[in-house]
Amino acid sequence: MPLTETEWDLVTTWVQNYLLDTTDPHTQLAQYGFSREFIGALPLTHVSTDNARALVHTSRTDIQRQLRLVEALTTVDRLAVLPDIVKAREFLDRLREDFRAHAAQDTFRTCVLKNGTEAFIDRQDLRETLRRFIADPEKFILLVDGEPDSGRSYTYNFLRHIGQHSGFRPVRVTLVRTSTAAKVLRRLAEFVADPHTGVSLLNPTELNDKLPSIDEAAHWVVSRATTVEERFWLVLDECDKLDPSSDVWDFIGQLAMAIYEHAAARGDQAPRLVLLGYGRSMRQLPYDLRGNMCWDTARVAEPSDLRTFFDQVFHASPPKILGTGQTCESSIAELVDVAVEEVLHATVKADGHGESYMRKLCTAAEGAIRVYQSL
Repeated sequence: MPLTETEWDLVTTWVQNYLLDTTDPHTQLAQYGFSREFIGALPLTHVSTDNARALVHTSRTDIQRQLRLVEALTTVDRLAVLPDIVKAREFLDRLREDFRAHAAQDTFRTCVLKNGTEAFIDRQDLRETLRRFIADPEKFILLVDGEPDSGRSYTYNFLRHIGQHSGFRPVRVTLVRTSTAAKVLRRLAEFVADPHTGVSLLNPTELNDKLPSIDEAAHWVVSRATTVEERFWLVLDECDKLDPSSDVWDFIGQLAMAIYEHAAARGDQAPRLVLLGYGRSMRQLPYDLRGNMCWDTARVAEPSDLRTFFDQVFHASPPKILGTGQTCESSIAELVDVAVEEVLHATVKADGHGESYMRKLCTAAEGAIRVYQSL
């Protein structure tokens, strides 16, 4: 099972106190088996607190790096003599098991995310589209359309799951009718800026010629996202909420073109662009990008999709109520029938506080999973 945020905070404390409590962090990390390339990409300074955060942050970009970091910690003599070493070794065992599970499973088919607590129902087309999208270096723009409340924004949750296994980090800006290019730029800049130097970029409002300023700003964001070690996916959500006259449309086009130019020079290290709620009738992207786009259409899950979801969940992790013997197909089928009926009933009855149907459906499915796994 992956480590929680609180547990990663504990790992950061161990790194600061026992691994990087030194005036020569580069040599120290080399002694513990970290590669020269990995160490060279870290923004190491004379401050152990900052160094620890940088090391943990970079290590969390994929499961292999997480495993390597905690393995190194368990070999530090100063930690090995303390009671905390028991917890460190427990973390190591969990990460090893997580790594084995990742290697054995098809992460694109996962239907329960975040430590087995978050439901992601259906979207079979999206799963296969993402598989092709990641594998094809010529594709770097993903567009997701569909009716409102069909789960377009929920795509981001699955991107975060896939990113943990495929070595990229999605960062999202949610658009509203009053969004401006300057606001979107500022938010993206905060995501990709060096945490040690902060945000320092061109202010579009200071230039007289608006469109070239947007072009410069888009190239700044993409250049910054390309030069850092992390691989970023830039996600703009709820594009259909934008005012048709918003300058964000110009910024989106310039951002896509900037990625196009950087991808030609830097390949897969350049960021990718994801536009959620971007309909085919909306402002079209530049013609040059026609061969670099993938489309997906979200739709509201139907009872048959929910049935497939629970069938996969109960086969992957049979509830204890089924016993320890060989899983009986008829028993699972009965549980699936009951779970589907309960979830559909709960979804109709739930108030949801303005939540979409898909959100209420997933919430009810998550509650059902917790109930059945506790039986």
